[in-house]
Amino acid sequence: MSTPNHLNEVNDRLRLIESMICEGRRKTCRYGWNFLLWGIAYYVAIGWSNLNHSSLAWPVTMVTAAILSVFFGIRSSGQDPATATGRFLGALWTSGGIALFVYAFGMAYSGHASTQTLIPGVEILLGLVNLASGMVLRWRLQQLCGALWTVAAAASFFVSEQTVSWLFLAAIFFCNIVFGIVITLSEMRSSRSLSPTGSAHA
Repeated sequence: MSTPNHLNEVNDRLRLIESMICEGRRKTCRYGWNFLLWGIAYYVAIGWSNLNHSSLAWPVTMVTAAILSVFFGIRSSGQDPATATGRFLGALWTSGGIALFVYAFGMAYSGHASTQTLIPGVEILLGLVNLASGMVLRWRLQQLCGALWTVAAAASFFVSEQTVSWLFLAAIFFCNIVFGIVITLSEMRSSRSLSPTGSAHA
């Protein structure tokens, strides 16, 4: 008699895990704008600094992007119930963002930074958080983004400084811009399908 009850309990736990994973993916899709925001911010900072070599380009752009990300993130998070997966992902990206800021600004203002030391470090951190998120959510698309960041970082140690910059630009395009667009469109389709109008046409 205990075996069916045990199997039911196991199945219930598996369903709970699957539902948490699905909710984590949906929540990540709702934050597709954030990937786009940071991708655009990187391009703005790179373009600004290359145009007039301003030392303000990176700090102003990154701080502005961080403020916008926190502001809109707080507004978005109020719409979702708190889950263990959501709290973990939030903690992962928050700690990753703090580590990224400390590393990038520390390197830049200590006088020890160079293209072939700064950019690979940034790529490794971004690869880490994307890979971890993708593994938790069992999401191959985000795992691919993490792998691309990591490959770009590893390749940067063996190529010219100019090639390092091109690798960084390409990684931003695929892992922030394209990924952000894909998951934002996925969220829009899901929202339409769940709306009364979408349900009527389903």
